[in-house]
Amino acid sequence: MKLITNRWIALNIGNSRLHWALFENDQIQQRYNMSHIAEDSVILLNDRDSNSTAKPISLVYQSLPWMSIDSELWVASVVPKQVDYWRNVPNFHGISLSEIPLHQLYSTLGVDRALALWGAIQVYGSPALVIDCGTAMTFTGGNEKHELIGGAIVPGVRLQFQALGQQTAALPTIGQVETLPERWARNTQTAIESGILNTLLAGIRSFVEDWNQQFERSTIVLTGGDAELIYRLFEQTEPRIFEQLRLDLDLVFWGMRSVRNALKP
Repeated sequence: MKLITNRWIALNIGNSRLHWALFENDQIQQRYNMSHIAEDSVILLNDRDSNSTAKPISLVYQSLPWMSIDSELWVASVVPKQVDYWRNVPNFHGISLSEIPLHQLYSTLGVDRALALWGAIQVYGSPALVIDCGTAMTFTGGNEKHELIGGAIVPGVRLQFQALGQQTAALPTIGQVETLPERWARNTQTAIESGILNTLLAGIRSFVEDWNQQFERSTIVLTGGDAELIYRLFEQTEPRIFEQLRLDLDLVFWGMRSVRNALKP
């Protein structure tokens, strides 16, 4: 892999947040997460001396001392509207699905899923299965030929908690969960926790077991906002599967790094 020593910024725009990373000498030096830019903030922050996007952009850059508006900004996004705020930044580079060197991709595959899989292959080898525990929980697998095998999508942990919370007054929050609750609960809050988490773990176990039947020696990596929780629950309850798992919250950034290095002259 070519070593590019200058500093640059990666922005992964997910379904609910912006994920930033500062790279230097091919390694992440700083990370930062923030909410999406709200449409009304463009109007509220606008003034006579700036265009409709300059103010929210400058505020983000000013809030982080390591950000420079002159740095290369490489962006991967699953939310097209959020990309529009950054297109006029100097040295903007939007990463498209066609630039990721995986084979047999389909046109509607999320660029974040492809980058995470490519990042896993680059760091851990192939074949690889990536389980992204984000807003949506996704399963994305690739073989040793760097071909997409396929995957699946299910509502993520927090999304399931939110969905049930709209229908019951006893809303538990995912931040309160430290251990797997009793399977047969005797109150509503624990019943929600048990139902969601036990079902998700069983589903993950099923996908991992099926994957292992196809690829005996494979990397399986957890990533995404709730990956640490899922990783911890498997450590407590499924030592056999836990031994095979890797936890890496930067898979998309590793994929972006590889793509950038390949595209830079």
